[in-house]
Amino acid sequence: MLNIVLFGAPGAGKGTQAAKLIERYNLVHLSTGDMLRREIARGTERGDIAKRLINNGNLAPDNIVMAMIEEKVKEHASSEGFIFDGFPRTIPQAEMLDAMLLEHDLNVTGMIALNVPEDELVRRLLERGKLSGRADDQNEEIIRNRITVYHEKTAPLLSYYAEKGKHVPTKGTGNVDEIFFNLCAAIEQLR
Repeated sequence: MLNIVLFGAPGAGKGTQAAKLIERYNLVHLSTGDMLRREIARGTERGDIAKRLINNGNLAPDNIVMAMIEEKVKEHASSEGFIFDGFPRTIPQAEMLDAMLLEHDLNVTGMIALNVPEDELVRRLLERGKLSGRADDQNEEIIRNRITVYHEKTAPLLSYYAEKGKHVPTKGTGNVDEIFFNLCAAIEQLR
């Protein structure tokens, strides 16, 4: 089973590339952002808690995110693997993910990190905000706060996976097909 953590700052292109990787490798996409937006749209208790935090550029609580991830892993237990998009975001989440996967006789195959300069991230997110209407992508201050939170809380995961021999840095700039080619090469390196 191929279980990939697709890693990168907000705006790195994880969602775009995940769609292509899912098709190529027949994997289940586990996007915590998509799952949280569905919870918010449905007006659930989880969604209400997450909405308040996300709209200010902060992360959703670990217990909410882990519960959603585990539900999907159980639901797709017979799949060929998963792409974890937007999760884990912290070392405690990575440890929780490892423990949960182990309970299901699974593990993370590797973490592929899309590297994109900060100014490009901001430009991409503002553009996405114009097209999608997402409030968290329309305000540069909130976007920069999300990137700061990423650097403070999420970037340490690079070392976490590197120490396990599971980190593959990948160039996240260029056109969509060039980035996809780089990601496929990274996956083959992990296999």
